[in-house]
Amino acid sequence: MATYFIGDIQGCYDELQAILSKVDFTPSRDELWIVGDMVARGEKSLETLRFIRSLDNAAKPVLGNHDLHLLALHHKIKRVNPSDKLGTLLSAPDCQQLIDWLREQPLIRENHKHKVLMSHAGIPPQWDKETALTQAQAVHQALSAPDYASQLITNMYGNQVDAWDETLDDQARLIYTINALTRMRYLHSDGRLDFDCKLAPQSNDNPELTPWFSIPHELTDQYTLVFGHWAALMGQVDSPKYQALDTGCCWGQHLTLWHLESNEKITQNKLKKS
Repeated sequence: MATYFIGDIQGCYDELQAILSKVDFTPSRDELWIVGDMVARGEKSLETLRFIRSLDNAAKPVLGNHDLHLLALHHKIKRVNPSDKLGTLLSAPDCQQLIDWLREQPLIRENHKHKVLMSHAGIPPQWDKETALTQAQAVHQALSAPDYASQLITNMYGNQVDAWDETLDDQARLIYTINALTRMRYLHSDGRLDFDCKLAPQSNDNPELTPWFSIPHELTDQYTLVFGHWAALMGQVDSPKYQALDTGCCWGQHLTLWHLESNEKITQNKLKKS
């Protein structure tokens, strides 16, 4: 059995198939841990979701911000942006089944054997493992509720809840959790989330902002933290206890697959349109 972690696919279905072929990925034998943002930007979000769903237990996805946004589009809470290229998926006959499957996916997955925690954007440095898993589970339960669209998806947009506080009410806790686990890049000096800067650390000249993974994190004493979301990093982080896997395939760069057992990274360049 091989355990693979893959960066943001974002509808790059052909590249996904190409990279899995390189490692002879076999669902009956191997596992594919998917760091979120399975859809949007690329040309084939529908094919991507259908394929990942077909892998059944061999696929271990978490939700990213684009996956959550798809739920909002499905319920017409937000308008479709043509650049997301989600029209085909939203009009597909099996769209509802794919949406229902997507709602069942968590925001954090733990690989107990290898001591790995995976989320889309990262885990806030001020959170211990219990807090992270408890908060992720709360969002998971909210997504599973019949009224999830009106109670959660409608209210998840906005930058107002940018700091963690034990006194936050239940709704604010859910929103902060979504913001942190699916949108986080930089933190302000007081620990607040920054929602604006997407630059790579070497290009950022604002001393007020620090990459979340550059702040000491007690989880890294025992765990490797796997994340995506931040394409500008191109996989470059300052510690082996972090694995950054978004390498901008949908922006013309490449898809990255991390083979956990060998600590090898395999890449697949963006394919040219025929």
